Amino acid sequence: MKLVIAVIKPFKLDEVHQALTRIGVSGMTVTEVKGYGRQKGHTEIYRGAEYAVSFLPKVRIDVAVPSEQVETVIEAISAAARTGQIGDGKIFVTDIQRAVRIRTGEADAEAL
Repeated sequence: MKLVIAVIKPFKLDEVHQALTRIGVSGMTVTEVKGYGRQKGHTEIYRGAEYAVSFLPKVRIDVAVPSEQVETVIEAISAAARTGQIGDGKIFVTDIQRAVRIRTGEADAEAL
């Protein structure tokens, strides 16, 4: 089992959700986050004053999937979230040691 974590631009969330649903992903967790990478934020002007915006709004998606499905999930997220502009985001994959569905007590792959 793997946990796929994607940090994407907020306006791409619906497209990523639809892409994951099409490939059979049955659940995900979505969190509004702020951060920066190579783009290092930007400057904005508000009421004539310029100020730096260091942390940009992003959306973090967590998806737990069987190991065999990881590449398909990465491809779906990448294709749906890509704009070709700086700040499109990142995808991280990590191992899941154990998963338990609280309601039924099912464990590991059955809990997904």
